[in-house]
Amino acid sequence: MERRNLSVKALAWLLALLLALPLESLAATTEPQLPDPGNPGMNKEQQEQFGLQAMAQVYQQMPVLPDSSPMTQYIQQLGKKLEAVIPPDHNWPYQFHVIPASDINAFALPGGPMFVNVGAIQAADNEAELVGVMAHEMSHVYMQHSAKQAPKAGVAQVIAGLAGAVLGGSSIGRLAAMGIQFGAGTMLMKYSREDESQADATGAIIMYKAGYNPKAMADFFTKLEQKYGGGGPQFLSDHPNPGNRQAAIEKEIAEWPPKTYTTSSDAFTKAKQEASSSKTYSAQEIDAGAKNGTWAQQNKKNGAVPANLPAAAGSSDNGTLANVSLKQVKPSGNFKQLQQNGFSISYPDNWQTGSGQNGVVIGPQQGVSQSGIAYGVMISAAQTNGGSLDQDTQQLIQGLVQSNPGMKADGNPSSINVGGTQGRSIYLTGTSPVQQNGRPVPERDWLVTLPDSQNGLMYLVFVAPQKDFNQLKPTYQKMLNGLQLK
Repeated sequence: MERRNLSVKALAWLLALLLALPLESLAATTEPQLPDPGNPGMNKEQQEQFGLQAMAQVYQQMPVLPDSSPMTQYIQQLGKKLEAVIPPDHNWPYQFHVIPASDINAFALPGGPMFVNVGAIQAADNEAELVGVMAHEMSHVYMQHSAKQAPKAGVAQVIAGLAGAVLGGSSIGRLAAMGIQFGAGTMLMKYSREDESQADATGAIIMYKAGYNPKAMADFFTKLEQKYGGGGPQFLSDHPNPGNRQAAIEKEIAEWPPKTYTTSSDAFTKAKQEASSSKTYSAQEIDAGAKNGTWAQQNKKNGAVPANLPAAAGSSDNGTLANVSLKQVKPSGNFKQLQQNGFSISYPDNWQTGSGQNGVVIGPQQGVSQSGIAYGVMISAAQTNGGSLDQDTQQLIQGLVQSNPGMKADGNPSSINVGGTQGRSIYLTGTSPVQQNGRPVPERDWLVTLPDSQNGLMYLVFVAPQKDFNQLKPTYQKMLNGLQLK
């Protein structure tokens, strides 16, 4: 009986001790769980389809290392390690690839395709930092952020937006690629600060479960921000700082059960050595290669293109506009009307239109692709700083010239009257996607700017190879004469 009383007393004492403990102490015994990603209104099959379509664009416009590359195999090993901690009911068919680009960047597409730049491997001080970048990107897929950004967009718009945001490129190439049938816009992949906070928090849990200190993710982002500030790599512009992310991550993980973390490995050391000695390309070199179809051919030749990858939207058989001719794109004399928010315009009825979030492309199907525009017109709008039309036009010209290597303005803007609205007109010269004897031919661009109703700048860029521009000028002039602002 005495032994039983002692047991009861011991049990009561233990219970009292547990009740006296703060809730935080009890919470520290429970591992964090991944959040419910919610419902974006877009099913899993659609997201996987969109991701594969955008992925096809990547292989058209960027160099990608084959799966046999040691760096790719290393990144795939890390990726599978992270993927293993995600519950099957919320997992995606992740796949991991490496781009030989010197810029520090990584991105993931809906459905799971992920690309890591060699520059990101070079910039990481240890494996945990590299894992942090990958876990962060995986979290954007897990939380379905891209799908949630465009719940009302059509299928083609979503595919176009993904590809455009991933691929970037020169201004004319980017803006030309806003067409739905033709390729890409810039609709998605520019994550909000709320998205970034969620990706940080979710990525921290993935890292923790995989055996890495989540603080390494914050360390890497902080290092980039301190080194580059606001003018740093593409990664920072696509992933805005949600605010004191390092403190937020440290606060989140403070109450998690302690564990022994992996910081680095021999495999990381070898991969970083490989990255340091490998050939990489600048953003300008990648843009130039996309224009002439270099990467599409190289990726196919190297066996980098995954099996069963769908054809890139708007791509021709060789992924380039190099061989298109005026005869193939000759405009009809019959015009029809395109109605858009803010304007309407007439155009040849044998040409096509495509619209994205930031504008419209009108042109012949053979003259526009995901790699750029050879014939046609791009219509868009720009935010301004409240300056005069002349100042805003000059600022736009400077942006076009700076982001298009070899582009030059031909003189100064002149006044032009478009349907009763005073605008500005200027010709520019550049390099066309069209080639002759294996070399790009000169391009002529006609830029027309107009003040819009939102105190911004509406502009049109009529594009053609220099040798064909005069023959198309009457069509372009007729289109401009038919432009009506609302």
